[in-house]
Amino acid sequence: MSLLKVQSLNLSFGGVNAIDALSLTIEPGPIHSIIGPNGAGKTTLFNLITGVYVPSDGQILFEDKEIAGKKPWTLAAMGLARTFQNLQIFFNMTAIDNIMVGMHLNSDTRFLPSLLRLKSIIRGDNENREKSAELLKFVGLGDYIGADTDSMPYGALKRLEIARSLATQPKILLLDEPAAGLNPAETGELDGLIQKIAASGVTVVLVEHDMKLVMGVSDHIIVLESGKLLCEGSADEIRHNPDVIAAYLGESGRNL
Repeated sequence: MSLLKVQSLNLSFGGVNAIDALSLTIEPGPIHSIIGPNGAGKTTLFNLITGVYVPSDGQILFEDKEIAGKKPWTLAAMGLARTFQNLQIFFNMTAIDNIMVGMHLNSDTRFLPSLLRLKSIIRGDNENREKSAELLKFVGLGDYIGADTDSMPYGALKRLEIARSLATQPKILLLDEPAAGLNPAETGELDGLIQKIAASGVTVVLVEHDMKLVMGVSDHIIVLESGKLLCEGSADEIRHNPDVIAAYLGESGRNL
């Protein structure tokens, strides 16, 4: 059974086909990347998969269940999480509190017990705080366990957002340009983190313009152009594909 499948998907904005009869499959396990020129439909596809947009036609199947048009919180409960191009951090909270927000699906949120601060609620909060600290360590942010987010550097905030997504215990994690704005050292740390997440059993799907990162970390690459599937394959196959070179990578892409 495939983890995620898109079949004959379509979405138009003002008569322009942002996604055009697109079909693709994401198998559980490998690190997948989706690449293509600006306007190819990469983020639009993420928005369709995660319920931000509703397709005009076609199917989106998650573990063989139709999810097109479902609310993002419903999809999160099913095991689908994502990050965004632009930081979505709660800057009025600490790093740990940001991660604890991602644990709400697996927390006791009943109104009356929470209001009365019953022992079970206090115990659950303490357990979640410990798990949040472990997630901070997992993404390489152990030094920020007691930090306020407004004191953290940009690269650390990027990884904090990933940690918060992992707090939902996803089966699949969609990362939308996680390397945007990072310096080479931070990108190298991100490379290692993506591989670490995949090794933990979470399937990773990456939209990214940093081709060195993509080629180094990906088991499977999907190339979009004008909302359509141009081709797919391994990193070596993609870097030598003449259609991809012409549409996106250029001749220098062979050396990535």
